[in-house]
Amino acid sequence: QVQYVESGGRLVQPGGSLRLSCAASGFIFSNYDMRWYRQVPGKERELVASISKRGSTTTYANSVKGRFTISRDNAKDTLYLQMSSLKPEDTAKYYCNAPSLPRYWGQGTQVTVSS
Repeated sequence: QVQYVESGGRLVQPGGSLRLSCAASGFIFSNYDMRWYRQVPGKERELVASISKRGSTTTYANSVKGRFTISRDNAKDTLYLQMSSLKPEDTAKYYCNAPSLPRYWGQGTQVTVSS
């Protein structure tokens, strides 16, 4: 069964940094493009960043471009999101997902940016 365990979220001050992790299991991780999403209560889930199977291609939402970096370790079946220069508007619950396996979602990890 496909499972994702997101971690690394916490309260951080504006301008700070965090690294989120997503441990994936139940499928051949290296065969799938992966994405990070975020969601604020009452709003639709927002695509934050995408990465290709081997990590050679990455894309970002305009709102995070230049501040966030998506990466992956296929040997560890783990997806990462390095976040820097964090802003209060980055506050959300962050999720990872393989777009080819849209039914499966983890519990997410909460990032709160506040002074």
